[in-house]
Amino acid sequence: MSLSIEALLKRSIQSLALEGSDSPQVDAAVLLCHVLDKPRSYLLTWPEKVVSDEELSNFDTLLERRLAGEPIAYIVGYREFWSLPLKVSPTTLIPRPDTERLVEVALDLLTESSSRVLDLGTGTGAIALAIASELPKLKVMGVDYQDDAVELARRNAKDNHITNTEFRQGSWFTPISQEDQFDIIVSNPPYIDGNDPHLSQGDVRFEPQTALVAEQEGFADLLHIIDHSRQHLIDNGWLLMEHGFEQGNQLRDYFIEYGFINVKTEKDYAGNDRVTLGQWTVNTENKG
Repeated sequence: MSLSIEALLKRSIQSLALEGSDSPQVDAAVLLCHVLDKPRSYLLTWPEKVVSDEELSNFDTLLERRLAGEPIAYIVGYREFWSLPLKVSPTTLIPRPDTERLVEVALDLLTESSSRVLDLGTGTGAIALAIASELPKLKVMGVDYQDDAVELARRNAKDNHITNTEFRQGSWFTPISQEDQFDIIVSNPPYIDGNDPHLSQGDVRFEPQTALVAEQEGFADLLHIIDHSRQHLIDNGWLLMEHGFEQGNQLRDYFIEYGFINVKTEKDYAGNDRVTLGQWTVNTENKG
């Protein structure tokens, strides 16, 4: 059956909308661009062009995966973050726009004298690579527990020609030497309670639970990072962490309990609490 780009998009958008996709137009366009290996502008310029039988078959295969709920990023193998095309895999979380808020806050705190940043739970390398791309003189280290994630982050650095990053495998601070000090430590760790019903909904169903779920009602990894970061921050260095929209108040209390000062929470683009940060100083009286 011969179908034009316009007709194929119309048909697939209707199917995606019926299955409850939040963005059927975008989903259909991304999948078709991937199959045709063309930019989005091509679909608008040549709506009457007929797709080949092979292209139609490939598209329908990918569409079925999306209709079954699989995230677009896993289907096409990449996601754009901070204008960087990043390869993704089912072993890593899919970078999300809200996490760009963490990058913005970090960049606001970094100065010309800043030298080192640590990204814990780096995954695809999204946060580390975004910061490194903006400040090429900065040294940015990323750590992840999964070997596959570390290799993926290294590949993303190479593909985006970013040379001021280093990625290591290990659990949180394990691969960091005791003497290593950083101006800023950033992290988007697991922070979801294992009983959260959202874990069985939408794209999250397909993402690695180990990168999403934490003990202590979602606070275990956040607390571990707050505690151990104090040994690896320079005097007046900053710790920044992404978290759930209902965790801001409790997290600020934890920062203060562990001796951080200038503690505050920044909101994401939807107005929800998303990034909590605090400053560590050797002169802090209450060090937890």
